[in-house]
Amino acid sequence: MLIPRKPVPALSLPMLGGGVFDLATETSERGTVVCFYRGLHCPICANYLTELEKRTADFAERGVTTIAISTDGEERTAAMAEKIGAKALRFAHSLSLQGAREWGLYLSAGRGKTSIGIEEPALFSEPGLFMVTPEGTLYYGSVQTMPFVRPHFSELVGALDFAIAKNYPARGEFTGAV
Repeated sequence: MLIPRKPVPALSLPMLGGGVFDLATETSERGTVVCFYRGLHCPICANYLTELEKRTADFAERGVTTIAISTDGEERTAAMAEKIGAKALRFAHSLSLQGAREWGLYLSAGRGKTSIGIEEPALFSEPGLFMVTPEGTLYYGSVQTMPFVRPHFSELVGALDFAIAKNYPARGEFTGAV
């Protein structure tokens, strides 16, 4: 389990268009929103990433970068980026299943073609949304076992405004005996 205010796992992956996304060398004033999505086969992910694409400028105005990541390879990731009309949102690909587990993501076994006729991979990760500080520690995290009921980016932007104004710390950091 990831713990707020503690370092997150290493994350270095190839990006669409070339280069490497490396969370350890990411430069931003206030951090990075890391959005793990299920893959091209998921129509809910396409809608969710479309919203993140629209909100990427809002995050940037607050000193926060964004990245979308899945276990899909480059070809399927490129198809997802094209599907949502990505211009501002960056995409990294080829997250290993072990890497997904290190981030606390749930894994699912493929069950054939989805409602949109795209084959699910044999194994893939379920969604997760994280905000990582510039120091590489967890500020916010949410993971799901299903593709449904994800955090809204508009609410995260609003929460970020509050956190900035009030210098609000990451919460959920207590790991002592209870």
